[in-house]
Amino acid sequence: MPTTVDCGSPPGGVPFLDVAAPGFGFGTPEVAEAQAENWYAESPVGLLVLRYAEAHALLRDQRLDHNGKRFMEMNGVTGGPIHDWFVPMIMNHDGAHHRRLRGLVSKAFTPKVIAGLRPFIRAEARQLAERLASRGECEFIEDFANPLPLAVMSEMLGVPPADHGVFHTWTSDIGLVFSLAHGGDVVARVESALVGLNGYIDALMARRRSAPDGDLLSALVAAQRDDPLISTDEVRNLIVTMVFAAHDTTRHQLANAMVAFAGHPEQWRLLGSRPELADQAVTEVMRWLPSSPTIYRFAAEDFEYQGLPIPKDTFLTMCVTAAQRDPRAFRDAAAFDITIPREAPLLQFGAGPHHCLGVALAKAELAEALPALATRLDAPAVDGPFTWRPPIGIHGPNTLPLRFG
Repeated sequence: MPTTVDCGSPPGGVPFLDVAAPGFGFGTPEVAEAQAENWYAESPVGLLVLRYAEAHALLRDQRLDHNGKRFMEMNGVTGGPIHDWFVPMIMNHDGAHHRRLRGLVSKAFTPKVIAGLRPFIRAEARQLAERLASRGECEFIEDFANPLPLAVMSEMLGVPPADHGVFHTWTSDIGLVFSLAHGGDVVARVESALVGLNGYIDALMARRRSAPDGDLLSALVAAQRDDPLISTDEVRNLIVTMVFAAHDTTRHQLANAMVAFAGHPEQWRLLGSRPELADQAVTEVMRWLPSSPTIYRFAAEDFEYQGLPIPKDTFLTMCVTAAQRDPRAFRDAAAFDITIPREAPLLQFGAGPHHCLGVALAKAELAEALPALATRLDAPAVDGPFTWRPPIGIHGPNTLPLRFG
């Protein structure tokens, strides 16, 4: 995947990375060279933060915010379904309002709840792995990476299995919201997904009002009924956001894991013989090839960082993939190795008050899925050409043909 680094273009010899170039990727030698030269690079979309320490610090810096309205405007969206979902999204709020919204869903992601879900996740993963073993080859996203997180999310929300087929198309396309800058049919796909999801969630909420169940959706509907400060629009927005986060990011992380192991078959066989390494394997695949390779922020005020003036409204991108391969933060950072304990926190889940609520669930799904596959199947090998989603936004293969052994 070629990357352009033009160290002479911006003032002061700051590296330039053309993130919009076809085939660009953050895991290339060119990006590593730019990282070695400076903690940041210029790009067509603004500043790229390349090193771990700076990215970690800036994710916690209160002088930066999400500014969903500005992000929409930057991508030419000033109204319509995407704007109306994204701008009031939970991550675009701070302070008391953010804490109130977060409190509505936080009980669904407690250690006790996740532990209670693990037998379900394990059974689903083993069943899907058994199907792959009977065939020896697959289209991994459709045969495993899609159905596992979709089943888990549906179990939490109470989505009937009969609706999984149409549901997964919507939840797959909505994640393209962070790739609007790449143009093409992205806007149309995200809009179509939101219209479908909004209508479906409204109907599901209406059913839960008349016939509550023990699922998360019923709990949210009850909270909205009992608290006049919680609107129906807020509950719908929370549910749609959770659907996107719980399905799209996890399915891409599962696929990215298989790409990583296909390139390192000895690590796969090691996991198969030592399934107790599952937790470290999860951390390593998320470090090496994260499904959220970038996290954006806007400067909420004028400030200076490490001698660099950052005017208000500057767009900054934390380059998670590059930062998580930073040799300043990780031992043997350029090696994919599930035996090395990684002590520095992963960045793809954010930091501070906006640290992702679903991180424990995502890790639990991978921790059950990877050993279920590795103990049943020989090392994966890519079995045909495939394409990738854009490197900015939720990232992973569009399809992934694999054979095992």
